[in-house]
Amino acid sequence: MTDHQPGRPGRPTENAMRRALKRARDGVALDTGEAAVLLQARGDDLKDLCASAARVRDAGLEAAGRPGVITYSKSVFIPLTKLCRDKCHYCTFATVPGKLRRAGHGMFMSPDEVLDIARRGAELGCKEALITLGDKPEDRWPEAREWLEAEGYDDTIAYVRAMAIRILEETGLLPHLNPGVMTWTDFQRLKPVAPSMGMMLETTATRLWSEPGGPHYGSPDKEPAVRLRVLEDAGRSSVPFTSGLLIGIGENYEERADSLFALRRVSRAYHGIQELIIQNFRAKPDTAMRGMPDAELDDLVATVAVARHIMGPSACLQAPPNLVAGEYARLIGAGIDDWGGVSPLTPDHVNPERPWPQIEELAERSAAEGFRLKQRLAIYPEFVQRGEPWLDPRLLPHVRALVDPETGLAREDAVVEGHPWQEPDEGFTASGRTDLHRTIDTEGRTGDRREDFDEVYGDWEALREAAVPGMVPSRIDADVRQALSQAADDPTKLTDDEALALLHADGPALDALTRIADELRCDVVGDDVTYIVTRNINFTNVCYTGCRFCAFAQRRTDADAYTLSLDQVADRAEQAWEVGAVEVCMQGGIHPDLPGTAYFDIARAVKERVPGMHVHAFSPMEVVNGATRTGLSIREWLTSAKEAGLGSIPGTAAEILDDEVRWILTKGKLPTATWIEVVKTAHELGIRSSSTMMYGHVDQPRHWLGHFRTLARIQQAALESGRQGFTEFVTLPFIHTNAPVYLAGIARPGPTTRDNRAVTAMARLLLHPHITNIQTSWVKLGAEGAAEMLRSGANDLGGTLMEETISRMAGSSYGSYRSVQDLIAIAEAAGRPAKPRTTLYGEVPQERVRAAAASDGHLPELLPLLPD
Repeated sequence: MTDHQPGRPGRPTENAMRRALKRARDGVALDTGEAAVLLQARGDDLKDLCASAARVRDAGLEAAGRPGVITYSKSVFIPLTKLCRDKCHYCTFATVPGKLRRAGHGMFMSPDEVLDIARRGAELGCKEALITLGDKPEDRWPEAREWLEAEGYDDTIAYVRAMAIRILEETGLLPHLNPGVMTWTDFQRLKPVAPSMGMMLETTATRLWSEPGGPHYGSPDKEPAVRLRVLEDAGRSSVPFTSGLLIGIGENYEERADSLFALRRVSRAYHGIQELIIQNFRAKPDTAMRGMPDAELDDLVATVAVARHIMGPSACLQAPPNLVAGEYARLIGAGIDDWGGVSPLTPDHVNPERPWPQIEELAERSAAEGFRLKQRLAIYPEFVQRGEPWLDPRLLPHVRALVDPETGLAREDAVVEGHPWQEPDEGFTASGRTDLHRTIDTEGRTGDRREDFDEVYGDWEALREAAVPGMVPSRIDADVRQALSQAADDPTKLTDDEALALLHADGPALDALTRIADELRCDVVGDDVTYIVTRNINFTNVCYTGCRFCAFAQRRTDADAYTLSLDQVADRAEQAWEVGAVEVCMQGGIHPDLPGTAYFDIARAVKERVPGMHVHAFSPMEVVNGATRTGLSIREWLTSAKEAGLGSIPGTAAEILDDEVRWILTKGKLPTATWIEVVKTAHELGIRSSSTMMYGHVDQPRHWLGHFRTLARIQQAALESGRQGFTEFVTLPFIHTNAPVYLAGIARPGPTTRDNRAVTAMARLLLHPHITNIQTSWVKLGAEGAAEMLRSGANDLGGTLMEETISRMAGSSYGSYRSVQDLIAIAEAAGRPAKPRTTLYGEVPQERVRAAAASDGHLPELLPLLPD
């Protein structure tokens, strides 16, 4: 870095440096300004900084059980394609199709070329296959798109996934994937085939991307906000992830410090950054930045030391040894504990002019500084030892073949050979508390929280800060009378300001709002209160997604965990049919052992046993899980599910369709855009869905409004295209009692009665005329609460359920079953008649009506116990 760089400050004062060094020595947390000062330490100041950083590193190694150890990974470098849609001004890795053709290369490495490198690496004792490639080359280069289509791949990620599986099966190397910017869905696709992934943050200096002449100008994937989102999605997906900085590309010291603190924020929020790389810029000929001076060694050393202080003792910190001209001692002294991937076979394709050091030399130079060199795997020891959800069960045989179970490091003498990549053997084996659907009402749950409460959901303190705005809903001053007048006249013309005023309505204004909504309900769907005779079947509650509102999910070893066999699922569906049901609603946890085809097996098992039963099953989260595990697109997966017997999908997993709220409520669930993609695709295939909203936690009325507007747009587009889309909208009040986000002191204790009335009424008004059925939940509100919602714009009571464990595990006190007569009584309490319906709001065959009436109140033993 040189003085011509934009925005570079002058040298810090001696007093500022002394103060910052003392805080570093004393182990006091640094702020961005102090870090920027320390980044400029030189001479004796730099020695002082490095000494304190080394002490922090040594304390971390001691705590990790490997004092005096520096690690490395023996790897091969596989440049899957050198085509890229970005135009980084310092890069010699990326090229163009014409150059590849002239050199006799394809647009991508062929499978044979990939496997040849991997096999030779395995013969040399390598254990990692570092797969690096350009970002989304098919978006820029037709030749890349044509190659993928000719080879049968939908996109580059599909080819990366396929090659990772073949490397696992045919060579035994563990893939570490660097495909650039990835979406949340890409992580789900790749997680089962690679124990770790990575992407350098490089910098948070947006101007280096946005301003002409900047090193990242013209590179869509180098926008800092995009790259930070990738790091967050990796954490949400429980993917062990490598990231880091590229220093000396034009950033100033404050920007570099800000980049380090951004990495720390992500690391603390998700605990998923396994390794931080500090890489120094080296100018290369034939690039736009060929005249830029290299980052100085002192700059690199100071950045390593400051990174160690900021990231703390438990962080794993690496600097590439081939970029420092043999100055290994200085990097060790600054606080690194890892040398990164070192290959005895392949060059560093990103820095081909800088050969790797010999492993023996690394060992000698490390020993000279008092450290033993130990080989690790692509996935770091901490994450090996954490196990689920950080390590997919499909990868366990491959990792176990190479790892020392005591240390989590590599076994030097391990035989590197291929093993089958396959779904776990367990599949649908009945296990655990399979009677939970009954005993939740009689015995309750074993404890109010999971044993891994403090780890599985991320960092509670970071969440607490993010959730503060939603703890106490704000009130607004607006003309409620004008808004009520517009709602009564034509609710489709309500402005956002008017809608927000009504969502905040209370007292007489709320009474007037619910009357208007109830009158609209009468005009649109009449007075009949509909209900469905249905049975909920939650086929497993084993889940590692980390939804912070969910008290249903359990680890496989928890006392309340269970998984049903296919026969048990079919038995429950058959029993439901015998007592008059027309539908089974089936959802479960994201069990790591269940293959993506398990959902097809579930639907098929029900339809084979009870051909007339409507299968309403699999939330959008389950759809994405199934698609990513099978390697199918969402459209292909839904098509196969429909062929297996799926009739419609529940629109659950929506929570609040606003990522600001979603990422507080859930660690790893699908983002808003993916939920929308799933339901739209289902509607296009003729698979209808419900829609839902869970409210009353860390949300605000403005989020409710956005949610309603989103659903209305989706349904309007479906209807205009000749599709029926959503069947209904279901209000889901947040049940707080056992919800982790409430137990951690972050969420409100559910919605108030005012909230429930306002949400129900506004659902009727804001979704009109697109979604005409508004459902209230007796299991969450009880009989009296449900009757009140029927007077506030709702027209549907949902189902008899027969069993319900999700709300009951959360702490709902209203039971798991309501008889037909119970539902009729709720309708009568609202002054209305009741009428049975099908899933799609059609007429129920008389045979089904008679069966339900004959069995009402006399259900089989398998169903939940009825109250006395």
